[in-house]
Amino acid sequence: MKKESFGKILLGKWDTKTIVGVAIGIALFGVLMVYGSITVFTNTNLSLAMIVPVIVGGLFGPLPAALACGVGNILADLIGGWGFWIDWAIGNAVLGFIVGSLKLYGANIDEGVFDVKHMVIYAVLAVLGNVIAFGVVTPIATHLIQGGELKITIAQGWVAAASNATVLLVAGIPILKALAARNARGTNLTKE
Repeated sequence: MKKESFGKILLGKWDTKTIVGVAIGIALFGVLMVYGSITVFTNTNLSLAMIVPVIVGGLFGPLPAALACGVGNILADLIGGWGFWIDWAIGNAVLGFIVGSLKLYGANIDEGVFDVKHMVIYAVLAVLGNVIAFGVVTPIATHLIQGGELKITIAQGWVAAASNATVLLVAGIPILKALAARNARGTNLTKE
């Protein structure tokens, strides 16, 4: 396993595979936000789109995951005809960045590394990332950009944080474990 710099991990490796992965992530996020979700609160859904930052972040890194989620949210707004909610796109981008930071704490899905300690750290970051993205960033962005009612946005944000964290934990950990196991077989890695 080669050591990468902090900056390189944050930016991800940008090649054709990454660009295609981000583009597919954007499309999936947009479609799943509109057609793969259940409403749990006013304009807030339990959405399968939350698997996108898990996969894109696990395979390509934090910045690609942030782009997939942020631009994917804008695409969802267009597909759904909801208008532009750039504040929620910013929140989703922040969440994608945090969830996609797997390599920063030693998980490396490409090389088949996703152990129990990585699962625990991922779970903490999934919950913390949602609290930051939708409990803090989105309400502040809503208030600053759209002049929206802060109390309503905070309530929506906390419901979104809880529902997103549920999907990230229930679906994300098995997906990352399966991707890591698949990639470990391909690299002939053994645990010492």
